[in-house]
Amino acid sequence: METAVLLVTATVFLWGAVSARLERADLSAPIVFVAVGTLLAATGVVDAGAASPGLRPLVEVTLVWVLFSDAARVPVRSLRSDAGRYLRLLAIGLPLTLLAGWGLASWMFPGLGLWLALLLGAALAPTDAALGVPVVTNPAVPVGVRRLINVESGLNDGIVTPVVMFALAGAASAQGLADAPGWSAALVELAVGAGVGVAVGAGGGWLLRLARDRGWAAEDFAGTAVLALALAAHGAALVVHGNGFVAAFCGGLAFGGTAGRRGRRELAFTEQAAGLVSLLVWLAFGAVAVPIVVERVDLASVVYAVLSLTVVRMLPVALALVGTRADLATVAFIGWFGPRGLASLLFALLALEELGRDADEAVAVIAVTVVLSVLAHGVSAGPLAARYGRSAARAPEEHRPDAELPVRGLPRRHRPVRPETHAGAVPG
Repeated sequence: METAVLLVTATVFLWGAVSARLERADLSAPIVFVAVGTLLAATGVVDAGAASPGLRPLVEVTLVWVLFSDAARVPVRSLRSDAGRYLRLLAIGLPLTLLAGWGLASWMFPGLGLWLALLLGAALAPTDAALGVPVVTNPAVPVGVRRLINVESGLNDGIVTPVVMFALAGAASAQGLADAPGWSAALVELAVGAGVGVAVGAGGGWLLRLARDRGWAAEDFAGTAVLALALAAHGAALVVHGNGFVAAFCGGLAFGGTAGRRGRRELAFTEQAAGLVSLLVWLAFGAVAVPIVVERVDLASVVYAVLSLTVVRMLPVALALVGTRADLATVAFIGWFGPRGLASLLFALLALEELGRDADEAVAVIAVTVVLSVLAHGVSAGPLAARYGRSAARAPEEHRPDAELPVRGLPRRHRPVRPETHAGAVPG
């Protein structure tokens, strides 16, 4: 155990020390940490079977912080001018992707049943911009496209979380697992979680803003308070038998609306903490899920993964963007850069915790898809972003700093902001 802890902490430190150089070689954090986790399991340093039961706390904390910070980070005011395209991707593209993935899973894997097929389609519907950091941080790519990809990935995991929880409850109930809630009880939990999350997030944001205005809050500790607030939203929902993950997402939305201008700066600590634990989740994914992939992978899993990353994602995006005047290259670029990442593997690990070996087939397909996405999107992000950027026309207003959104807390490259543009910053 001590050896495993030493190797994991050393890996995190070394990645922080050389991450920029590795990223220039198209080695992203997910690629590195999945490989390290796989190596630890293959060499026997980590016992994947023994580690799996203890993953739930790590997975839950990671998902809570990711959902809360992603929701709170969306600057609603600065997005209103292009709200139509965001709404199209989230209200048309995302449901179509989920339904297409569900239908394809039901056809290709009839043994899964209705609920596990729904879990598979829902778990692979959300995207993760952190797997395509060179896309959303490359100034050559029009900022409207970068912002669209980033906002979509920041919100779609929270939107699809209720469907994943509903599918897990249905699968557990259908398989007769002890203490499994029925689908009607799951719906009630989702509604309660949303209400509790809004109350905790809005109340916490308002109190923190009031404390700041009156000089009660120490600047150095405000970030820790936000970190705790995300966990409080999750915990409060559980106390009243609500869904904690939905509460975290709704709490983040409410916090972002009430915390004021400095609220976004105070989210930085939560984002960094989420980035750290997400690295550990990627490592756990390599140690726990990759062996399942090796054991259960087959041609059908690979075909489903390829279709999920291409047709199942790109066709709904194309349909959602009809009428937006986006050219074919832009539609194809946005459609391709819908990598499956942290949210998908978190849902897979949750399925393992909730359903045990009954979820192995679904988890194996999710894992194959995420592994292919980590490789394909990680390697193609830089070259395709540069190529698309050279061919895309850019309007002058696309360089305003208020158009930039943070990428989920993984290490990433930064570029300086031109001094003359500071006046364009949008108030919080």
